[in-house]
Amino acid sequence: MKRAPDPLLVHYRCPKTVENFCVHSRNGYYNGHTFHRIIKGFMIQTGDPTGTGMGGESIWGGEFEDEFHSTLRHDRPYTLSMANAGSNTNGSQFFVTVVPTPWLDNKHTVFGRVTKGMEVVQRISNVKVNPKTDKPYEDISIINITVK
Repeated sequence: MKRAPDPLLVHYRCPKTVENFCVHSRNGYYNGHTFHRIIKGFMIQTGDPTGTGMGGESIWGGEFEDEFHSTLRHDRPYTLSMANAGSNTNGSQFFVTVVPTPWLDNKHTVFGRVTKGMEVVQRISNVKVNPKTDKPYEDISIINITVK
């Protein structure tokens, strides 16, 4: 898969989340990270340097708080959102939904939308995965994220 999706980031409603994503992206933090969790008909997840779903940290060295906003919802496909292990545990992991996921509202910070390359997201979401771990049998990696 050659072309990555282009997200639209919503910085004025969740400034820490977007700053964290942009700084990590500009510093090459995400380069080489795999999509370690893929659930067909739901989402694709990445951002963990260990590729296990257990790693990653924010640009501040630990976790940071959620930034929920009433106008930023999981109300459509291709929503960028922070993966977490509970309230205020955001680090570097994020996911892209492939369907509306309203049950995630006020649990995961929405910080953008994919505006181009949706077909790439769909292709990634349809790869074969280990049903016990949701990890793809073949690695799918981020080559580079460019933030303008």
